[in-house]
Amino acid sequence: MSAARRLAVCADDFGQGPAVDRGILALAERRRLTAVSCLVTPRRWAGAAQALRHADVATGLHLNLTDGEPLSPALRRHWPQFPRLGALIAMAWLGRLPPGIADEVHAQWARFAEVRGTLPDFVDGHQHVHALPGVRPLVLAAAGQAQRPVRNTGRVLGPGFPFKRAVIAACGGRALAQAASRQGVAQPSALVGVYDFHPAADYRALVRGWLQTAPDRALLFCHPASGNPDPGDPIAAARQREAAYLASDLFMQDLAAAGVVLG
Repeated sequence: MSAARRLAVCADDFGQGPAVDRGILALAERRRLTAVSCLVTPRRWAGAAQALRHADVATGLHLNLTDGEPLSPALRRHWPQFPRLGALIAMAWLGRLPPGIADEVHAQWARFAEVRGTLPDFVDGHQHVHALPGVRPLVLAAAGQAQRPVRNTGRVLGPGFPFKRAVIAACGGRALAQAASRQGVAQPSALVGVYDFHPAADYRALVRGWLQTAPDRALLFCHPASGNPDPGDPIAAARQREAAYLASDLFMQDLAAAGVVLG
């Protein structure tokens, strides 16, 4: 009998808003998550982080370069507000990121440590920005120095959504995975969880497909929320569906049927 495959389940965007935080904390309490990735740029982060004190999960830095405003004065001189993802990708690939990017990575890393009283357990990126050219070396340097893992966005497995998965891997994901391997920075074996957040999506069917695809030590990233949606959240409906399924007995049954354990 083959050994069970291990799967990390990481909820992204903690700190973004009350609904997101509620959904994540409820799943952490039910031990349906192994990790929580935290946005530290919102003003509410310090207060929100207090609720994580007793959560039995790894907590990491969800590096943000596309939502809200920078923490560092050096980057705010260039960007009073972060650019949209498309503009950021274009600037990164053209080598036109402002010099304050390094200050911002350091500021967000330091802000996490200041509030949590410890370094991040891992680092990844909001909208996968940690893998972009000009950002990737900074993230790998910080992670390597602290001996912390990074999220692997170079091996993004399906089924489904091949174009979106290919874009994530091509926008620095493969280069990140290769550089992390060369530099001895730990990373999950693969990433699953990519879909379009469509209101009609059958999230259970998607997860069951990912469970069949995921190799040992893969990571499933998710975006749960519960209660009244956070204002302006474009994927609020998808977040509610994810939270409901991950909290259900069906999720545990699907894990067992696929021969997968959380860990």
